[in-house]
Amino acid sequence: MKKIRDKEILVGADFAGFPLKEAVAAHLAKKGWKVTDIGVRADSDPADTDLMFHRVGLRVGAMISEGEYERALLFCGTGMGIHIAASKCPRVHAGVVESVPAALRAITGNGVNVLSMGAFYVAPQMGCDIADAYLNAALGSGYEWWHNFYEFHKLAIDELDAFDYQAYKNNGFKLKHLADYPLQLETKPE
Repeated sequence: MKKIRDKEILVGADFAGFPLKEAVAAHLAKKGWKVTDIGVRADSDPADTDLMFHRVGLRVGAMISEGEYERALLFCGTGMGIHIAASKCPRVHAGVVESVPAALRAITGNGVNVLSMGAFYVAPQMGCDIADAYLNAALGSGYEWWHNFYEFHKLAIDELDAFDYQAYKNNGFKLKHLADYPLQLETKPE
């Protein structure tokens, strides 16, 4: 698996997300990241329907599901369509963000492994800042002071990875818990 600690990232964009993806990919490359791009590129044929947002999203999602990459960045006009497509793949936890705080919480609290941005809403510099925040954090980082924060959120990811809708339905729409960790709001110590 290509890992964040090795500065390996997968990216994909449709034609609407292409300009933002280009800015973010160039920024990351300057910082020493190996960026693998499986979406629209400068020489892509606009008539290539394999580059539609949902098809790029599914390919990226599949590469995450298959364990080829630890994380990915996706780009389309809104960030939403490509994110929905990637989310159809097992073990993909995708999120759409438009700010640095949202990107940080997406990874630190939700373990998002596919982060999506919309070029209609995110300016290139903000996209670079979002990518930096996302790629320099991990599940639970910055919340070590909060009792059970990591365990609580990791449990959610594990239960979502194991989720089987039919079993859930057969169980009266009650989730079979893998474990339980209490979590309460805490104030960060000074």
